[in-house]
Amino acid sequence: MPKHVKDLNVAGKKVFIRTDYNVPLDEGKVADDFRIVSSLPTIEYLLEQGASLILASHLGRPKGQRVPEMSLKPVADRLAELVNAKVHFAPDCVGEAVATMAEDLPAGEILVLENLRFHAAETDNDAAFSRKLAALADVYVNDAFGTAHRAHASNVGMTRFFDQKAAGFLLMKEIDFLVNAIENPARPFTVVMGGSKVSGKIDLLKRLADVADNILIGGGMAFTFLSANPLNNDVGASLVEEDRLEFAADVIKLCVDKGVNLVLPSDCTASREIKEDAEVVELPIRGLEDDLMGLDIGRRTVKTFNSVLDDSKTVLWNGPMGVFEMTPFQNGTRAVAEKLVEITKSGAVTIVGGGDSAAALKKFGLDKGVTHTSTGGGASLELLSGYDLPAFEALKGAK
Repeated sequence: MPKHVKDLNVAGKKVFIRTDYNVPLDEGKVADDFRIVSSLPTIEYLLEQGASLILASHLGRPKGQRVPEMSLKPVADRLAELVNAKVHFAPDCVGEAVATMAEDLPAGEILVLENLRFHAAETDNDAAFSRKLAALADVYVNDAFGTAHRAHASNVGMTRFFDQKAAGFLLMKEIDFLVNAIENPARPFTVVMGGSKVSGKIDLLKRLADVADNILIGGGMAFTFLSANPLNNDVGASLVEEDRLEFAADVIKLCVDKGVNLVLPSDCTASREIKEDAEVVELPIRGLEDDLMGLDIGRRTVKTFNSVLDDSKTVLWNGPMGVFEMTPFQNGTRAVAEKLVEITKSGAVTIVGGGDSAAALKKFGLDKGVTHTSTGGGASLELLSGYDLPAFEALKGAK
């Protein structure tokens, strides 16, 4: 394991923190500050230790261009409202002006750098760019779980220029929760898997079939599994990935062989249109007509899922049960979220794997009710699938 931030001597030092401030903006203001708030334990700890902090992040995909709408200035403004410290904002992330601002930064103050991805060298993991970033500080801390599955300059390349480097509180918390969920869960261990597609979750599903007691599948991906099921379900116009049917059949067989309780939807909320005022009908899967799409799990499926969740001691949830962004198709996702909050109060460990699931919790006002909500969608999927995270591995290496 790499060093923890608590193992560092940072008094009077300049600490470079790679944060994940890739947050949504609305009319020049932060629309959701979950990732900013999640970074505060590391920031506040280092300030208490007498360090000055240089914070770096990307926002969006500017592809190496300076895109004003993707500036981190609104993030710096929001951070200034959340911390008891002076927050400065740099006009860039490298260059003479930035180097001077970093050099002159007093202990107890924060400098937020401009969007790293305004430079293509960031995603290219360019050595010269890495060196320039590293020259700004004495100590390196990575607290950006959301980008830990990428090998970029700010989270991999620059680490080799530091003797003192460590993982922040958030990064270690993410690793601990997600690794323990797989390697040492309190049982029964239930996985709730959703989202639109099976693609991108192939390795994850195979690994989970090795360790889970129950796998509940909803969302659009359920219809690929239903189509691959020997029962030969007719799923109407619902989303089916034809090139993933063989894989879905393999997962079904693997669950049977391993004794995993795989539960697929028995009914759904369906419509001919995906829109806010769509006409919907709730019916058994086998009742789907050719022009009807299943867009949420139905009440009978919710009841079945809830009965499994009630008996679970560890739950990992990744992916919504339907098109939760629209009122007619949000009931299934809301029901799962509410059940997770309920069993958390009874002592279950509930982990939400970032992305759309986290957005759903936030939408329903339930984001404080689960044990842990991951800040990284892609990173959490790769870690749970058994892959090493380049940024985490880089913290273990020698200078």
